[in-house]
Amino acid sequence: MKLKIGIDIGGTNTKVGAVSPDGEILSYSSFSTQIFNTELEFIKVLTEHINKIKEQFSLDQIEGIGIGAPNGNYYTGIIENAPNIRWGENFNIVKLLSENFKYPIKLTNDANAAAVGELKYGKGKNLKNFIVITLGTGLGGGLIINGELYHGHNSLAGEFGHINAVVEGRLCGCGKNGCLETYASATGLRTTILEMLNVQKVPSVLRNLDTKDITSKVIFDAAVQKDQLALRAFNFTGKILGEKLADIVEIFDPEAIFFFGGLAEAGDLLIEPTRKYMEANLMPIFKNKVRLEQSGLINKNAAILGACALI
Repeated sequence: MKLKIGIDIGGTNTKVGAVSPDGEILSYSSFSTQIFNTELEFIKVLTEHINKIKEQFSLDQIEGIGIGAPNGNYYTGIIENAPNIRWGENFNIVKLLSENFKYPIKLTNDANAAAVGELKYGKGKNLKNFIVITLGTGLGGGLIINGELYHGHNSLAGEFGHINAVVEGRLCGCGKNGCLETYASATGLRTTILEMLNVQKVPSVLRNLDTKDITSKVIFDAAVQKDQLALRAFNFTGKILGEKLADIVEIFDPEAIFFFGGLAEAGDLLIEPTRKYMEANLMPIFKNKVRLEQSGLINKNAAILGACALI
C-alpha cells in the first residue's frame, strides 16, 4: 500500500499525518508552531515527527510529502511572509526538507490544499471545475480548472479574500479597505455583530455578554436560537459574500462552490442567504447552475488530506 505524508502548517499548530490511498489517516502527530525562534529549529522538530511516522511503515510505501501552509508558493517552495509565523519571513521549506528526505516534496497555500483535497477525497471527485472558499479568521480560495489545481503565474491565484467588497469599507490586515474577508469570515461576522449592537435596537442575548466573549461560535449559537440580531448578522454576511460570488461565478463558470473552515460549519445559516444574494446578482444564463454546499471534508482532517493530495 502506497502512503503519502501530509503536513499542515498553521499559525498555532503544525500537524503531520500518513494517509492511505482512500483518504484514511493511519498515523498522526502535532506540535506547536509558535515555540520556535528560527526556521531551522522548526525544520528539526518537523523532521523528527516525519521520521517517527516513517518508522511505522516500510520506506517503499511512502510516495512523497505534501505541505499546506499560509502563503506557501507552489513554484518556489518558499513560505512567504506568512501571517502568524514569526520565526521565518521567507524560508524554502521544500529545499530544507529535501536535505533530509529524498521523496518528492510539494508545497502550496492552505486554501489550495483544501481545494485539491476536495478534488481527491471530497465532493469534487467527479467534478472538473469548482471553487473552494475557506472561511476562517480570513477568507481564502482554491480553484480547480479542468480537473487540476490552478496556481496562477505567481502561485497567488484565488486570493478572493482581498477583492473589494465595500468601497472605502473596513480596514484589512493587508492594508487595503473593504476587502471581502473583512466582512465574510469569522472575524468579519464578529465585527458585523459588534457594529449592529451599537447602532440597532433589536433585542439580543448578545447584549448580555462582554464583547471579548462574543465569537463567531457564540453568534452561531444565538442564531440557532432565532436571535434576531444574530440572524441579521448572518444575512448581512451572506449578502456581501453572495454578491461577490456572483462576480466570481461569471468569471470562472464553476460547477460548484464548496465552503470550508470554521465559519462554514454554520451550514444553511450562511449558505442560504449567500445563495439568495448570489442568484439575485447573476446574469440569467448563470442562474441556478452552481451548487453551493459545505465541503465534503468538514469534520475531517482536511488540511492533512489536502496537503498529501498534492503528491
